[in-house]
Amino acid sequence: MRDIKELQAKIGYQFKDESLLDLALTHSSYSNDNKLGKHKNNERLEFLGDAVLELTSSEFLFFEYASKLEGELTRLRASLVCEPTLAESARAFKLNEYLRLGHGEENTGGRYRDSIISDALEALIGAIYLDGGFANAKEFVKKFVLNDIDNKHLFYDSKTILQEIVQKKYKERVEYVLVGESGPDHNKSFQVEAVFKNSVLGRGQGGTKKRAEQQAAYEAILSIKRSEKQEGTKCI
Repeated sequence: MRDIKELQAKIGYQFKDESLLDLALTHSSYSNDNKLGKHKNNERLEFLGDAVLELTSSEFLFFEYASKLEGELTRLRASLVCEPTLAESARAFKLNEYLRLGHGEENTGGRYRDSIISDALEALIGAIYLDGGFANAKEFVKKFVLNDIDNKHLFYDSKTILQEIVQKKYKERVEYVLVGESGPDHNKSFQVEAVFKNSVLGRGQGGTKKRAEQQAAYEAILSIKRSEKQEGTKCI
């Protein structure tokens, strides 16, 4: 595991009680392997951090998007605090490199698994809340989770948005074709193409087929938007 002081410098928060940070970075597999006890892992901090994250994101969206209705705000919040988005937010400062995992979890690719990384991010939020109060936790969430909102929402809803773009003119659906996969079973990488009328609109890659499909749809939307901007016409 890398030096936690390095991690604190990255996130811009210095813990008064570094044992809280240690706990936030400790997966249950590590505590089980080392017989540390059932409470010596980040699960309880994750529970707390999840509540802080929901309140912070709800408050932020409430004031930032004053014209949006409750249903729209709910969908937008869901796109920001879902597992894949949280994992990507955590990878921005390489949180996964600081986690303490058991041998089995380490050997089966747990350090790169969205569920483990997103849980650790919530645990980190909980640890900051306990160590420095709500204001510091809120600042962390705004800095690393509530940033680049439009792109995060676009990625989360990319398949739905792409289908809506296509259906404005056509009734057919976009198909997602698995064109390749690589890597060991515990750390697979899938390659997918978004195909419409025998044309490839976008290509994506991800640790699951769903993530690869989302990426392909996202790339397709960006390509369509670029073409429309350059040509001033609809490209589908």
